[in-house]
Amino acid sequence: MKVPGFLQRRPVRLRLALVYSGLFLLAGTVLLAVTYILVADSLNAASTSAAVTRGTAAPTLAGAEFLRICKSGQALTPDQLQNCKQLAQEALASAAKAGAANARSQTLNHLLSISIATVALMALLSAVLGWLVAGRALRPVHAITAAARRASEENLGERIALAGPADELKELADTFDAMLARLEAAFASQRRFVANASHELRTPLTVMRTAIDVTLAKAERTPDQLEAMATEVRHAVERAEAMIEALLTLARSDRGPGSRSVLDVAVFAEDAIDAAGPAIRERSLQVTAALEPGITVGDPVLVERLVANLVDNAVRHNVPDGWIEVSTGSRGGMAFVSIANSGPVIEESEVPPLFEPFHRLYPHPGPDGTDGAGLGLSIVQSVAAAHHGHVSACPAPGGGLEILVVLPASG
Repeated sequence: MKVPGFLQRRPVRLRLALVYSGLFLLAGTVLLAVTYILVADSLNAASTSAAVTRGTAAPTLAGAEFLRICKSGQALTPDQLQNCKQLAQEALASAAKAGAANARSQTLNHLLSISIATVALMALLSAVLGWLVAGRALRPVHAITAAARRASEENLGERIALAGPADELKELADTFDAMLARLEAAFASQRRFVANASHELRTPLTVMRTAIDVTLAKAERTPDQLEAMATEVRHAVERAEAMIEALLTLARSDRGPGSRSVLDVAVFAEDAIDAAGPAIRERSLQVTAALEPGITVGDPVLVERLVANLVDNAVRHNVPDGWIEVSTGSRGGMAFVSIANSGPVIEESEVPPLFEPFHRLYPHPGPDGTDGAGLGLSIVQSVAAAHHGHVSACPAPGGGLEILVVLPASG
């Protein structure tokens, strides 16, 4: 026999209604049992008292009748007469006790029947009321379920906005709304990232294709023209390669760190300064380094990229004859990397967007005459978040930027 789907699902509303009625039935049964016991004890005490009263003061008429019976056979002595009276009193007490027991039994049976019928009726009524109350209590859950079904990648603006007292269901609805808001922001950021990435990757390809088409369109191509075309194509390839490497690094950091090991950020900072040496000398930048050991646990590839991006950002967005200050160390159980550099004046409101992918503060080209990918600080923030650290930045006095990255000393 096929069971209806309604019973197969065993909805919460049905279970709550059954629990309500079951609890009421249990409480009613306990109350009935206590009432029955108390009434039974009360009737026992009353019948015993009545029997004792009647036994100690037997009616004179019954005694006289019993005496005539006793005299019907022969003359009775005073002792026999006393015995007859005693027998009459005992018979009367027994009859009174039997009558009291019968009345007690009828009273208890009547009480039990009425109580069982009342409890059964109230259990049925409690089941109906429990069904209605459970439906009203679960109404916010239905709203959350409907919102979850309506939500999709293209419809993440849906909100429950549950009104009412600050109970567990409202907390659940508010949490769901916050989750939808985070998902909406994440999908919007992802769409912007994909659009910007496709645009940035298309640009070097367009440059290469244009250079090749222009050179091939010439009837007579000289070696100098071919060499210039090859140089332009090479620069475009290097830009595309750097872009792809940055995108892969950002994607890897978003997935979280891979293999972990004990690291010293001071070593990475020293390597990054050495790697940026030609650009530093070309722009006549003054570098001050205070590299104390900063021990942390993390992915060496990602942490190395983090420090390298900080140094590269300080060099790229600097001014000729400017300065760079790099310091590392440990403080409060955390490893830190601090980099400050001179440069153009940056407003406080312009700092947060610097950590968004493909955001550039300056139009092409930048202060250094080149146009970066706009992913350096995005990678820094993503790597720090993947290692449960954080990044803070503020404008430097007189121009430039100060960035502090803090990483836990242990994974």
